[in-house]
Amino acid sequence: MKIFILSISFFLSVIASAQNSLDELLHLYNNESIPYISVSTLNTIQDTVLVLDARERKEYQISHLKKAIHVGYDNFKIDSITKQHIPKDSFIVVYCSIGIRSEDISEQLKKAGYTNVYNLYGGIFEWKNRGLPILNSNEELTDEVHTYSEEWSKWLYKGKKIYSN
Repeated sequence: MKIFILSISFFLSVIASAQNSLDELLHLYNNESIPYISVSTLNTIQDTVLVLDARERKEYQISHLKKAIHVGYDNFKIDSITKQHIPKDSFIVVYCSIGIRSEDISEQLKKAGYTNVYNLYGGIFEWKNRGLPILNSNEELTDEVHTYSEEWSKWLYKGKKIYSN
């Protein structure tokens, strides 16, 4: 029994220590099948790419990136993209809170034949942490960011943390 308890304790400490950096966290949860794009790169080309928000509607309404199109996560349907006849070689960047849900949506896009899909490294949290503007549901600047949960909120260093709506 002692060995079992020690094993569980060791396992939990490894998981906790693996989340000391965003790199480690993303490596833990993502399979990195979709290339990342940095916040600084997206900031310079944002007006020339299709930006998709893979968070839930309540998160998007609190704040989102300029010109981002809400596609959601829990109820995402690839048809919502394919029926728009977006060219398969379009430059598409998908984001969520930190980059985990967005990888899942990006993989679906890739499977549907989209060839130029990127996952925003660090998501909207990293965007806000870098001091870049986000907009509320009225398309006005805001400091509020829906942090998905209290646990994930530790990755947002700037802005006002909102847990629910």
